[in-house]
Amino acid sequence: MPPIPVNLAVEDAVSEAVVRRLLDIVNRDYAARTIYNRGGFGYLKKNIIGFNNAAKGTPFLVLTDLDASPCPSALIANWLPHPKRHNLLLRVAVKEVEAWLLADRYGISKYLGIRTEEVPANPESLADAKKSLVQLACKSPRKEIKRDICPPAGSTRQVGPNYTGQLTLFIVRYWDPNAAKINALSLDRTINRLMAFQPTWQQN
Repeated sequence: MPPIPVNLAVEDAVSEAVVRRLLDIVNRDYAARTIYNRGGFGYLKKNIIGFNNAAKGTPFLVLTDLDASPCPSALIANWLPHPKRHNLLLRVAVKEVEAWLLADRYGISKYLGIRTEEVPANPESLADAKKSLVQLACKSPRKEIKRDICPPAGSTRQVGPNYTGQLTLFIVRYWDPNAAKINALSLDRTINRLMAFQPTWQQN
């Protein structure tokens, strides 16, 4: 069978790396086409109706963070009052995509050079998974990790100068989504949806 073409829409480069990794590990043949990565959930929310309409012809995989929304279903109802097309895969990371990375406790601890016990066992319950990941990185004995992920002393920045680069490297080379899904229900549901998805094609 030919691969399933899918357009991707994500908040940032880290989320794009996560989505690409998921497409690689599921037991399906997906072919990523156009990538919509303009920075932040605001762009996704503004354009979700357009993505939904376009999904009539080609599947779209949209990944956003839950952030302050009470639950994924509430976020989806707020973003998309129109009926969702079958080919629109709108997935919500609880509460941030960084929680999915922390959910691979062994993988992230090995990458950072810290003890596995220091990684939260239930990352989806964290108020700020991104902040927690940065704090763990600041405990790393590896200079390049601390230099890239941790904000410089006295800086008002939340992350270091190569946060995206380091996390993308981890995702591509070391992150195990199948291990992570055990500790992240929203990730488990996303993987299951990708495995079960069967596209429909518009009939002319």
